[in-house]
Amino acid sequence: MSKWIDDWRPNDPEFWQATGRKVARRNLGFSIFAEFLGFSIWQIWAVVAARLPDAGFDLSTSQLFWLVAIPGLVGATARFGYTFAPARFGGRNWTVVSAILLLIPTTLLAVLVSDPTTPYWMLLGAAATAGFGGGNFASSMANISYFFPERRKGAALGMNAAGGNIGVAAVLGLVPLVIGFGGGLHLERAALVWMPLILLAAICAFFFMDNLRAARSTFNDQRQILNDRDTWVMSILYIATFGSFIGYSAGLPLLIKTQFPEQAVQIAFLGPLVGSLARPFGGMLADRIGGARMIMLAFPLMSIATVGLVGCLAHRHESWAFGAFLATFMVLFILSGIANGGSFRMVPAIWVRKAAARGDGPDDPRCKRETAAVLGFISAVAAYGGFYIPQAYNGSISLTGGPSLALLTFSGFYLVAAAVTWVVYVRRPATTPLASGRALTEGRI
Repeated sequence: MSKWIDDWRPNDPEFWQATGRKVARRNLGFSIFAEFLGFSIWQIWAVVAARLPDAGFDLSTSQLFWLVAIPGLVGATARFGYTFAPARFGGRNWTVVSAILLLIPTTLLAVLVSDPTTPYWMLLGAAATAGFGGGNFASSMANISYFFPERRKGAALGMNAAGGNIGVAAVLGLVPLVIGFGGGLHLERAALVWMPLILLAAICAFFFMDNLRAARSTFNDQRQILNDRDTWVMSILYIATFGSFIGYSAGLPLLIKTQFPEQAVQIAFLGPLVGSLARPFGGMLADRIGGARMIMLAFPLMSIATVGLVGCLAHRHESWAFGAFLATFMVLFILSGIANGGSFRMVPAIWVRKAAARGDGPDDPRCKRETAAVLGFISAVAAYGGFYIPQAYNGSISLTGGPSLALLTFSGFYLVAAAVTWVVYVRRPATTPLASGRALTEGRI
């Protein structure tokens, strides 16, 4: 069954109203569903690792943090390949394939956690395959960026990303309930509960999504972005936004387990939930006022919040400490979510401006191709936060007995990111890439 669309002009108002909007929304809906599952599987070991000792596995704290971190490392690396997959195979086709690949980590998890004598290296290998779910984001965002007009990209990309990010909250909140339902501890259910949904996502993508002929390109066409300064600057900024979100999400259950052992780890789902819900608002706000100024304000607040976490941990034996710790983390997640939406919205705006400087419009094939490639590339770089942040906790605990050193390092990085944003995109707005819509007319990024 052919599902290729040859004529696609989302920036043409008549085409958009007559045809484009309905098709774009349908593809966005099923993309969100598939991406939701990808994120869920990507972060499934964040919950499972925290409960392995309770199931009879004899593992050190360092080994547990590695089980949490390794999916982030593999997922981030996979994103580089996933970025180019929609352009090579078609967005609909790759969504089907990437969904089916999720059956590998779920099957391995269900089998291996049923036996406490399973060797650690096998658990580590199974956790690594969960990284397939992390790759889905890059291909999904690269694909969806083609479907929407410039004036609606911020909201659409924000919704697509938020739908995936909510998968993190879902796995952190749902899995603890599923594995303990009916009494006892059944870790294999953490994987089994997702398998029917994975098959459903693949079926829905096959029948209801589309491939865009306009999105076809070669690797050589897309690799030009690596020579562009803005690709690397935006990668730094996205490390500070999405890298923070995914890293904090992965590390929070085990951080609670080690620092506040009397508390239930399932409460960790609140962080990624509020961060995910905040992300579309960040995209819409960036559409209206400009993403650069927004994230430049968000980064110092994130820096203050991480210092606040250090203060809470310093008094973790006090009765009020955990409540303050959790509330401060919620603020940090909300800020990272808003900044996520803003920073991701900056990419289409920057590359539209580059196209305008060449005398091309937003429908220029090179503009669309490079925008999609950059969205995937920076998401890949930032996804290493899912590895680095849990490992930073691990290293900090090993060296100092607690995670405060890691948190202070993150705080300093946010200040650096704010300075970079100001220097590159805010200080001289007349000579830097601008956003579309109101932000463009008012001279803001």
